Amino acid sequence: MNARATPALVPPGRAALYLRVSTGRQAEHDLSIPDQRRQLHAYCDVKGIAVIAEFVEPGASATDDRRPEFQRMMDSAAEKPAPFDCIIVHSFSRFFRDQFQLEFYVRRLAKNGIRLISITQDLGDDPMSVMMRQIMALFDEYQSKENAKHTLRAMRENARQGYWNGSRPPFGYKIAVAEQRGTRAKKKIEPDPSQTETVRLMFRLARIGSEDGPMGSRQIADYLNAHGIRTQTGGRWGVGAVHQILTRETYIGRHRFNVSGKRKGERKSEDDIVEMAVEPIISEEEFAEVQKVMRSRSPQLRAPRFVSAGTLLGGVCFCADCGGAMTLRTSGKGDQYRYYTCCTAARRGKSGCRGRM
Repeated sequence: MNARATPALVPPGRAALYLRVSTGRQAEHDLSIPDQRRQLHAYCDVKGIAVIAEFVEPGASATDDRRPEFQRMMDSAAEKPAPFDCIIVHSFSRFFRDQFQLEFYVRRLAKNGIRLISITQDLGDDPMSVMMRQIMALFDEYQSKENAKHTLRAMRENARQGYWNGSRPPFGYKIAVAEQRGTRAKKKIEPDPSQTETVRLMFRLARIGSEDGPMGSRQIADYLNAHGIRTQTGGRWGVGAVHQILTRETYIGRHRFNVSGKRKGERKSEDDIVEMAVEPIISEEEFAEVQKVMRSRSPQLRAPRFVSAGTLLGGVCFCADCGGAMTLRTSGKGDQYRYYTCCTAARRGKSGCRGRM
């Protein structure tokens, strides 16, 4: 008796191309966006496939699905009828470097009759091909984790030597080249004269304040916004940004690297954290005094008197002034009670919104 043959796949007629690089450095090498585009279009020309859309993701990791273009592509793929027959990538690792997530999205696409095709890993949909794709995805996932581990080790050593690892520096600092090693520059951070006075002002307002005494984070944000002082990116100040500056030890010359996990936000152990010396902007005495003032202003924690329930008006109640969401807050003084407040006003003060705080 003859074994049943695997039915031949119908050649796709319409395709969406997905192009991705993780970093700018990778974009300079053989997996650049233009090179991926050239190879994908050449593949489609040979196969007689019409390119319907391109989704380009520069500087995005493939270990999770928090990618704007990826999500836009998946939303498009879910339309009825499907706007394309397949998604074509340079390799499966361009689509995902997580075996579970790769298979999840492959099956999600298949429900709408869409295939995922890799031009460098030509596989079908038979059981053997599915197994091979899963094995490749496991190797991609392992390689991604190993690369991340080695990269972090190198970055920690770089920080131990006092060099900056390339992200945006804290407000009040700028990146400067400290040493040139061939074509690569070793960088450090140093005070930025255009911002240091703002940092000193914030600490002074928190410590001394106005005639009414020391200011809280919300009052400082309101003061800065009212006086036209902006953040590094030109935005308005919020409570969180002010609080982060007032509690950050970088400003007294001790910058801590690798404090929390990039993806999950978990706090690292002290053994994983590297402390690097930088030029201080604030004296240790002033910093300690500000921490003392801030602790004295913090509302005392109390045991809950009732079991918390869901926010009744969450998602349906909005500020009449700015249109922002209303959020539930708890009073910090005297008898505790809960009330709704405009989240924009709560973050940025009255300069952000005149709604109820």
